[in-house]
Amino acid sequence: MNKIVKDTLSITVITLVAGLALGIVQDITAGPIARQAELAKQEAYKAVFQDAASFEEYLPDETKQAVDLVTYLDENGYGAQTIDKIMKALDDSGELLGYAFTVTTSEGYGGDIQFAMGVQNDGTLNGISILSISETAGLGMKADTDEFKDQFKDKQVEQFQYTKSGASADDEIDAISGATITTNAMTNGVNAGICAFHYVEGGES
Repeated sequence: MNKIVKDTLSITVITLVAGLALGIVQDITAGPIARQAELAKQEAYKAVFQDAASFEEYLPDETKQAVDLVTYLDENGYGAQTIDKIMKALDDSGELLGYAFTVTTSEGYGGDIQFAMGVQNDGTLNGISILSISETAGLGMKADTDEFKDQFKDKQVEQFQYTKSGASADDEIDAISGATITTNAMTNGVNAGICAFHYVEGGES
């Protein structure tokens, strides 16, 4: 009986010590990981809005809550996309140049894809910058190449669509060969960002 009690106590102590150690390690690493993630986002914002001198988080006023944007996206067919953050892109004098959006789309072949995109005040896209992607190497991962991403650059359209027969208009994107799912995810993600821009720009802020 005493042996059973001792063994139980030993296992309990080991479990508590291990749990405490894991908690300490998590606390130590959480800060640097969060800072690194935020730095990556800042670099992505700058990549999609090179003319901006600074970025300031956009927040809805007291009469508008974040859920309104979620509802707006869902009503426009973008229930699988999330706008994680909206940043105001400002010039040296603090004037608004446009917005940088952090978008997550859950439609990727390998899971969620997160990227930043910049939209000028007149609705022109500056481009996109991938933050997180886990698509198939040699196929869906081509979404993170300039060849694919630059198709969204310097375009002013209401909505993009992808084609397998060669893009012939500003609103058309050449699909990645063998990666239609990834192409669809990215196209819908960018369209969700454009939708969010219209929500903010349309006086909903």
